[in-house]
Amino acid sequence: MDELIPLELVQNIAREYGYWAIFLGVLLENMGIPLPGETVTLVGGFLAGSHELNVWYVLSVAIAGAILGDSGGYAVGYYGGWPLLVKLGKLLNISETKLESVRDRFSKNADTAVLLGRFVALLRIFAGPLAGISRMPYPRFLLCNAIGAATWASVMVSLSYFLGRLVPLSILVKWAAQVTAIALAGVVIWVTFTWWKESRHTSPQNS
Repeated sequence: MDELIPLELVQNIAREYGYWAIFLGVLLENMGIPLPGETVTLVGGFLAGSHELNVWYVLSVAIAGAILGDSGGYAVGYYGGWPLLVKLGKLLNISETKLESVRDRFSKNADTAVLLGRFVALLRIFAGPLAGISRMPYPRFLLCNAIGAATWASVMVSLSYFLGRLVPLSILVKWAAQVTAIALAGVVIWVTFTWWKESRHTSPQNS
C-alpha cells in the first residue's frame, strides 16, 4: 500500500507536520488502517539525517505511535473484531470454521507474531486486531508490542538516518518493501506447509 501514496507526498507531509505526521502515520497503520507507516518512518529517519528533524524525537514518536496504534487495534479486535471478520469472510467466501482455525493458529504463535509481525507486510497491520480477537492477555500483548515497536522503529529510523546520506530515499523504501514482502511470502509458505502437514496427520489412516 506504500505505492498508493507517492513518496514525494509523504515527504512533503512529513516536512510540513514533522513529528505529528510520523506519529499519526504509524499509529493509524498499526490500528489496522492501510497507511504507509513504514515509509513515513523511513522518511522521518531520512529527514533527521539531513538535520531537518531530531533523530531521537523521530524514534520516540515512531515507537509511541506503534505501541498506541497496536493497542488500539487490539481493542478493536477484542471488543468487536470477530463479528466483523466473520462478515468479511462471508464476502470473501471464507467459512467461519476456517477463520476459527486461523484465530487458533495465531493464538498459538501470538507472542512471535506481535514481536516480529512489524517486519512482515500486512501482518504489521493485522497483528493487533488478531491478538484482540484471539483474546491474547493484554499485559503479555503490551510487553511483546513494546519490544517489537522499539526494535522495528530503531531499525527503520537508523536505516534511513545513516544510509540516507549514501543511498537515495526511494531506493531505501524499495528495499524495505521488498524485505517485508519476502517475509510475508515466507510466513505464507510456512503456514501453508504447516496446514498441509497437519491435514495429513488428521486424515484417515487407511485412506
